[in-house]
Amino acid sequence: MKTLSPRARKVRILATLGPASSSAEMIRELFLAGADAFRVNMSHGAYDGHAANIAHIRALEKEYGRPTTILADLQGPKLRVGAIVDNMVMLKPGQTFVLDRSDAPGTTKRVNLPHPEIYAALEAGTRLLIDDGKLVLRVKTVNAERIETMVEVGGPLSSRKGVNVPDVVLPMAAMTEKDRRDLAFAIDQGADWIALSFVQRPEDLAEARRLMGGYGALMAKIEKPAALQRLDEILELADGVMVARGDLGVELPPQDVPPLQKHIVASARRLGRPVVVATQMLESMIKSPSPTRAEVSDVATAVYDGADAIMLSAETAAGDWPREAVAMMDSIACSVEHDPGYLARIRFTETKPDATTADALAEAAGSITRTVDAKAIVCFTSSGSTVRRVSRERPQTPILALTPKMETARRMGLLWGAHAVRTKDIGSFEEMIGKARRMALRTKLAGASDKIIVLAGVPFGTPGSTNVIHVAHLSGDELKGREE
Repeated sequence: MKTLSPRARKVRILATLGPASSSAEMIRELFLAGADAFRVNMSHGAYDGHAANIAHIRALEKEYGRPTTILADLQGPKLRVGAIVDNMVMLKPGQTFVLDRSDAPGTTKRVNLPHPEIYAALEAGTRLLIDDGKLVLRVKTVNAERIETMVEVGGPLSSRKGVNVPDVVLPMAAMTEKDRRDLAFAIDQGADWIALSFVQRPEDLAEARRLMGGYGALMAKIEKPAALQRLDEILELADGVMVARGDLGVELPPQDVPPLQKHIVASARRLGRPVVVATQMLESMIKSPSPTRAEVSDVATAVYDGADAIMLSAETAAGDWPREAVAMMDSIACSVEHDPGYLARIRFTETKPDATTADALAEAAGSITRTVDAKAIVCFTSSGSTVRRVSRERPQTPILALTPKMETARRMGLLWGAHAVRTKDIGSFEEMIGKARRMALRTKLAGASDKIIVLAGVPFGTPGSTNVIHVAHLSGDELKGREE
């Protein structure tokens, strides 16, 4: 088995797979360049292609003995106009334009909008944004069959372009029939995280939870203004969140997105939910081998905010430089984390522990680490909850997560600072300390004469029972005569 040292950075990198990265060779390159997790975008591609990519990831995982995270991103109720005559028409500012229920191809005067939910929710004066906000329509009149609008911002309209309705909460189910099929496929393929698109309210998570039946982890994508009104409730019900800046930046003024990003990241961190910052992070690298300075600063800001993971979308899915994009994101993150002021900055967000033994010990682990200059925090975990609690505190040392469950190890690939290893379960305190010492040496997170912090729950193997913290010293010879 090949070995790969733990990443030199604590923020995780999530890379999207697509036409530019759908080969075993390119997935390997992304992995070696720094990708900790892979996103399978269910909006595009066929099941056969997705299954092949997942198989490549699992083969790589086995080859290097490193649990690797797969996130399946459901399309959600994406609204689109119908077909257009000759695929494109021009809309002029000030003209009247109608959206209706007719299946006839669209013209310069009308187009099909096959979503009855919109007709029921709209009222005069509300906006319709088409093609990521490039076209803006203002509603004049609406009934169950017809929406008459005035074009405020014109331009070319082509077939199947997306529609955003920022001014109202649409009474739409969070999951479509396609999403249900895609979810069943993702579960069958062993995806570790399921991302739910266009979440508007906490109730939107309920169906996905029911269909998952306790399987995997659920991520809510925050890309609708309505979600911001009930963010804390959504965070309570989700296992993690994604700041999906693409649609969020369409439905809101672009200048509103940066403070909202900081608000979402801080809120997620306070509740101990992993948070991913996504979309257009290194957008120019779709075509260029190097990013703009503004993009570098954007990535750095997300790292300084304390995000658990940063995501590449089209840069790795469809770009000309997928490996270079991952390598660039890795180098930016490493540079930020070597800033002497980095840890102080990410701790601006106060993360108060809950009144539980597990939370108290997680907070104490960070404090003890700084006091005794420990090199790693070793967590024995069954469900991953101990590691999530420690990660929330953003300790200065890496977190070595030891678990007997591969599914738990895989899910931790989106947790800040966590390096997960699947290992045999333990049965006694002495065995726990011995294994912690050996694994710290094997992973090279600590060496001879170093100290490590060990966290576990007694009785062993009981999820959520963290109640032991121990400072262990390494002699450096713990691996002599040991094969495991």
